[in-house]
Amino acid sequence: MEAALPPPPLPQRVQILSESGLANLPSSYIQPPSLRPQPHSHSHVAPSGPSIPTIDLSSSDPAPQVRRACAEWGAFHVINHGVPPSLLNEMRSVGVKFFESPMEQKTRFGCDLAVGPAAQGYGSRMLARDDTVLDWRDYFDHHTLPLDRRDPTKWPDFIPNYREVVTQYSNEMERLAKRLLSIISQSLNLPPSYIEDAVGNVYQNITVSFYPPCPRPDLALGLQAHSDMGAITLLIQDDVGGLEVLKDDQWVLVQPLEDAIVVILADMTEIMTNGAYKSSVHRALVNANKARLSVATFYDPSKVCKIYPAPPLITAENRAKYKEVVYGDFVRSWYGQGPEGKRNIDALLIQ
Repeated sequence: MEAALPPPPLPQRVQILSESGLANLPSSYIQPPSLRPQPHSHSHVAPSGPSIPTIDLSSSDPAPQVRRACAEWGAFHVINHGVPPSLLNEMRSVGVKFFESPMEQKTRFGCDLAVGPAAQGYGSRMLARDDTVLDWRDYFDHHTLPLDRRDPTKWPDFIPNYREVVTQYSNEMERLAKRLLSIISQSLNLPPSYIEDAVGNVYQNITVSFYPPCPRPDLALGLQAHSDMGAITLLIQDDVGGLEVLKDDQWVLVQPLEDAIVVILADMTEIMTNGAYKSSVHRALVNANKARLSVATFYDPSKVCKIYPAPPLITAENRAKYKEVVYGDFVRSWYGQGPEGKRNIDALLIQ
């Protein structure tokens, strides 16, 4: 029998809280004043302002609505999407059970950041820079596609059906992502498979994020403002709420919608659509009294894939707005510099 490996260290947030308690917020989690949530952000009263669009995928032609939502928001809810509501509930349920488990069980599946910033497993810090303000978040990242990356033995074994639920959820999210990318392509009069073909060999990660109660939600963020790197992100949240998207320089709370899935356009789709559709800048708030859970499924190109504006969208009047980029280079920049809104994709703009 092989000797048991030592458990990975506790997530840094847990270490700090175990030492300092909840009376004060450790300075490493305090956001600069300009990035802190506004006072109204901590209210769970429905905002009077706009919210992201909701699109019924069972309608005869959702493409016009998708086009408008992608151009104006970069994020939208989908309903009647074909994913069983029971599976959405099971995915949230196994996630909650994992994060509520004893620390010694969770750390058995701790991620090893020595292998890279998006290492599979349990952790609390994903960015590489030591000077980054920390997110008030724990997470478990699952590598689910391509199939040769999918290794359920690296996922929790102490929660009944955990591995089966994540596997089924991965398959359903792949199906839905392909359907949505087809609609997005057609909404720009591109061939239905254009974006899917451009993405190539898809890499899918499923990240379950857990945001514990925070003693000072006015000073901290669960996840700092950023746009996602890949093609498209599919997200479900619980009924606590806390996801915000940036629209016209204003933060808009995405109210939880039962059985809906939030669709978030990512940077590579902005490039492929030559800026016709914008990736969504979003962030996660924290709550003083309640924990919050979300599940994000990232649908991304392979690291060697070259991404560039779709040639059919380039004309004499509408020239290419973005440089070609190898996706792996873009990812390294994103993790190396930190997200900070959309500065990484903005660096690819052709002046």
